[in-house]
Amino acid sequence: MAGLADSGSNPDVDLLYDINGLAKDAPAWFDRVMEYVGEYGLLLGVVLLVVWCWWSVRRRGDEDAASTVAALIWAPLAAGIAVLVNVPIRGFVERPRPFLDHQGLEVLVKGKTDYSFVSDHATIVMAMAVGLFVANRKFGLFGIVLALFGGFIRVYMGVHYPTDVIGGFALGTAVALLLSPLAMALLTPVVKAVERSPRAGRLVRARGRATDGQDAVIPESRSERTSERDLAA
Repeated sequence: MAGLADSGSNPDVDLLYDINGLAKDAPAWFDRVMEYVGEYGLLLGVVLLVVWCWWSVRRRGDEDAASTVAALIWAPLAAGIAVLVNVPIRGFVERPRPFLDHQGLEVLVKGKTDYSFVSDHATIVMAMAVGLFVANRKFGLFGIVLALFGGFIRVYMGVHYPTDVIGGFALGTAVALLLSPLAMALLTPVVKAVERSPRAGRLVRARGRATDGQDAVIPESRSERTSERDLAA
């Protein structure tokens, strides 16, 4: 199929020029920062959010720790599945990169020769952010904000149309949400089995709490045993 935006009168192209025009007016060092953030920084940021959320859940050791950790495992899996789903979409649409059809763009990353619709970066980051939202609302909201900012940067860099990014957001969200019930049904029992393991269970809970619905047995201190002996005497 031909490109989705073929003329400057198209709102998609107009918005592309408006956002990418900011790169022309910005200092060179700022564009380099945006290039790094757009290519690597935001992906790394969402991954760190997932790890941070896992660490927080593990330290608290709540009763629903297993299901939360299962959701955190689902976040990167959802991103991977969404990228695989995008492969036939890209091949069907065959939309060229915007700088190939439109002159005067400030392209911050050279050498992009694959198709443009939909954006892999937007798909991955949003899928992970929505998966994170399933696990934890607070961390998930931060992730979604990062994903939205990442989509803006992809257009700023001149490597995607706005609709490429919107399509990536929609694809990542759809995969993460629609397959979430099945993923949780499969992953939660596995994580609960790991949780019951004496050693591997620390990946789910850091505290020594019972995981089978019974209260954990806490050893008596020396002073408590001494007091009981005194009373018995």
